[in-house]
Amino acid sequence: MEQPSEIAVRDTPTWDRPIVLIPSFVLLSAIGGLFPSFSLPANLYVLAVGGTMLWLGLSGRLPRRPAPRRLDRAAAWWLLPALTLAAVELATFIGGSTYHSPTLSLLSDPVLESYLARAALYFGWLTAFWGLVRR
Repeated sequence: MEQPSEIAVRDTPTWDRPIVLIPSFVLLSAIGGLFPSFSLPANLYVLAVGGTMLWLGLSGRLPRRPAPRRLDRAAAWWLLPALTLAAVELATFIGGSTYHSPTLSLLSDPVLESYLARAALYFGWLTAFWGLVRR
């Protein structure tokens, strides 16, 4: 029986490699950091970039990474603070944000006044969302 001389490996597209993606995400983060936090241009930018990534994920044009079959027990504990913060944000939003009971978004405004903080958070959002898109 003959052995194949080459092993077929599925090539990833050139643009889907870390050497291309990381500088692209840095550039997108630098642009996103220019917008004031929670402003209309910032929201439109997030919708445009997130919508494009969502479209790429749903179109089937990207090679998929295998998803875990089950959520690890240690990872499940991270859902508790995330859901708690989401419930607090929703409750304060519904009740109306006031000086005595602000939403978490208003509390994060002093941190997001800095360009570097906004750009770093954009980069974190892009990389986390890209990981979800690839699943």
